[in-house]
Amino acid sequence: MAFTFTDENAEEIINSGKPVVIDFWATWCGPCVRMAPTIDELASEYDGQVVIGKYNVEEESDLSTSYRITSLPTILFFKDGKKTDIRLTGSQTKATINEAIQKLLAL
Repeated sequence: MAFTFTDENAEEIINSGKPVVIDFWATWCGPCVRMAPTIDELASEYDGQVVIGKYNVEEESDLSTSYRITSLPTILFFKDGKKTDIRLTGSQTKATINEAIQKLLAL
């Protein structure tokens, strides 16, 4: 199951030193809802290696504002407490997200 990021816990998790993947989503976003099972699967597959979770932009706003999230879904990738250049926007396949996670781990 994917981790739930909030404005209260996001910075702490990002700064934990572990690789982090955040899926910015909303309940009204069809592609976001369709990708949810994939995000959950990847969170299970990478458990202990990468923190993979979701950030609901309807319930939270600070993180999405600070990273200028303007379209959903958007997935950001962090390593060593810093945002990387890896960014996925729009509906993605499991293979595409997995490939991005592999790039993150290789950094």
